[in-house]
Amino acid sequence: MSKSLSPATIAVVKSTAPALQKHGVEITKRMYARLFVDPEIKALFDMAAQESGEQPKRLAAAILAYAQNIDALDALQPAVERMASRHVATHVKPHHYPAVANALLPAIKDVLGDAATEEVLAAWGEAYWFLADVLIGREAQLYARTSQPDGPDLEYKAA
Repeated sequence: MSKSLSPATIAVVKSTAPALQKHGVEITKRMYARLFVDPEIKALFDMAAQESGEQPKRLAAAILAYAQNIDALDALQPAVERMASRHVATHVKPHHYPAVANALLPAIKDVLGDAATEEVLAAWGEAYWFLADVLIGREAQLYARTSQPDGPDLEYKAA
């Protein structure tokens, strides 16, 4: 991790937790609808978990936990480890992360409407890339340990 989250970002993200608790599943469903226009990315997902609604619920819970614990990230270490392991198992690479950001942030805006101000979207953009960097770093370690022949694609650009 090259930098930490700003206090302003932490405050804004934490302030969104009640909205995420209420609208999180709707946000993640909207995000996946945007994300799955790319067949390469769609192929990385268990579509049965999508159709049952389990994956949108799991992601909504993870986003809410992140918002609630953004000032105590050590509490999220077990979840980060599970996500990184799952990403390696399903061949998620760094070049996939921008697509998720480009689906998640507009989904937040779509669902929360005027409550998703530029300040909120900027804070969530910063928070997303902070967590993405953590995951990408851990996934690189896991890929190296498993000697995946295709290895990690370490070239990506943060939004």
